[in-house]
Amino acid sequence: MTALATNPLTLHTTAEDHRIARMSAVALGLTVLENAIPSPLPGVKPGLSNIVTLIVLARYGWRVAAWVSLLRVVAGSLLFGNFLTPGFFLSLSGALCSLLVLACAQRLPARWFGAVSHSVYAAFAHIAGQMIVVYLWLIPHSGILYLVPIFATAALVFGTVNGLIAARYIEGTSP
Repeated sequence: MTALATNPLTLHTTAEDHRIARMSAVALGLTVLENAIPSPLPGVKPGLSNIVTLIVLARYGWRVAAWVSLLRVVAGSLLFGNFLTPGFFLSLSGALCSLLVLACAQRLPARWFGAVSHSVYAAFAHIAGQMIVVYLWLIPHSGILYLVPIFATAALVFGTVNGLIAARYIEGTSP
């Protein structure tokens, strides 16, 4: 036996761990790309990393998709220096709400519901989660409701586009 094999600090990883790490890295790369794109309105982003989450959901299931999404949120916040800031909690709340909705949406009949509908549901859940945190913690004023139509429109547009991209990828690479 080698010294490395007997070391109690050796990290033993599985193929699934490697898959999660690779997919999280791709999602993080898309997050970096997204942050380089100027936004016409603060808080309105295309959510490119959600494409990866949708593909992982379709391929490997909700559990792996949840790991990828949450690792992307934590790693992104560490990379951009906003870990444990309000921005981190907004991102985390959006991701958690999206994952909750995706867990439910995954049980819908695949014949009628797929990547596009899942993406739109997740986008709306993401915005809802963020708006709840904003209202309960940051700006407890009903005036934030005036922003809902803008964010809902963005969720519909970006959710649809991201879902179409994910669906196209899923179709093109299915076994």
